[in-house]
Amino acid sequence: MPLSDPAIRNAKPSDKPYKLADRDGLYLLVNHVGKYWRYDYRFQRKRKTLAFGVYPVTSLAAARDGLDKARKLIASGSDPSAIKQADKRKEKELAANTFEAVSREWLAKQAKKWTPKSTQRITRLLERNIFPAIGNTPIAQVSAADFLGALQKIEIRGNIETAHRAMAISGRIFRYGIATGRAQADLSLVLKGALTPVKEKHHASITDPRKVRDLLNAIEGYSGSFITQLALRLAPLLFVRPGELRHAEWAEIDFDKAEWRIAAGKMKMKSVHLVPLATQALEILRELQPHTGEGRYVFPGVRSYSRPMSENTINAALRRLGYDKDEMTGHGFRSMASTILHEQGWPHEAIERQLAHAERNKVSAAYNYAEHLPKRREMMQAWADYLDQLKAERSNTVA
Repeated sequence: MPLSDPAIRNAKPSDKPYKLADRDGLYLLVNHVGKYWRYDYRFQRKRKTLAFGVYPVTSLAAARDGLDKARKLIASGSDPSAIKQADKRKEKELAANTFEAVSREWLAKQAKKWTPKSTQRITRLLERNIFPAIGNTPIAQVSAADFLGALQKIEIRGNIETAHRAMAISGRIFRYGIATGRAQADLSLVLKGALTPVKEKHHASITDPRKVRDLLNAIEGYSGSFITQLALRLAPLLFVRPGELRHAEWAEIDFDKAEWRIAAGKMKMKSVHLVPLATQALEILRELQPHTGEGRYVFPGVRSYSRPMSENTINAALRRLGYDKDEMTGHGFRSMASTILHEQGWPHEAIERQLAHAERNKVSAAYNYAEHLPKRREMMQAWADYLDQLKAERSNTVA
């Protein structure tokens, strides 16, 4: 007699597993763990068993439907077990080739050369903006329309730069997918020009020599933290990126060679950068050394000397001096130096190398970190002397 739902529900486990027969070879295997649908059949003279799931997740009706499909396959000369295994392999393969799976594989490789913070930031960008839309789609099947839809959702929120960043990162993932034989095209190239253009932004900076003079003298009169004041005094002399300045370590400073050698991992372009230290810069560092020299960082944080100065410290100090964000920023010292040094006729290559900008020429990029070093040493000392002259002009005016 075929099984019924009440009979199945009332079936209790026994000392040993037992079977409850339904029809056409379908039966329910009952044991202490649960109730399992099974079907015994013969294919090419071999006895086989096909599983249809667990009751009650797989109902009696669903199990019978699976049975009927299996019997039709056998009648047509196909083995339902082999087909089921092939389907599982295909599902596993698809799961490994989804956009998210390929992305995480790519992220794991990139993380070896990125900082943990960069890895976390890029992963979070993908998880919030891209994976919800196309993460479960095999990367080879992602359509340009679906990818664009994900990017446009970011645009709608007003985050134009984030949308472009997401497209660029996704482009690298598509190219990795192509290289590993799982994608056919880089959709970021297909969508080129489809997003709202990013308005070019410039970091607020002072480049008028008279205003630079006033800023330098304002820094000399800064009444806040002594460590912050020395960071402010060094910023225009070295014109490195704010993050590079606040992460400076005493072990990187060579007083004998008058050099600051920044490790590749700290640099935006991931290559070692050498900063020649003018005599004025060395004097500031020697002034600071008794205060922080026993620790790791040249400019440690207020709460802990084991951590660098906060990323907002320099900008906050400039605000305290009366310079708002549209007038001057910590990053603006770079534009200040670049503009004036170019006006003074210093070689563009030396200035760009000192700014550690990306080298577009691959041959030039192959040179080591000491590229243009003699000219850069001369330039950095001349720049420091020039800043001293500006400050002296104010003093003479006052006198």
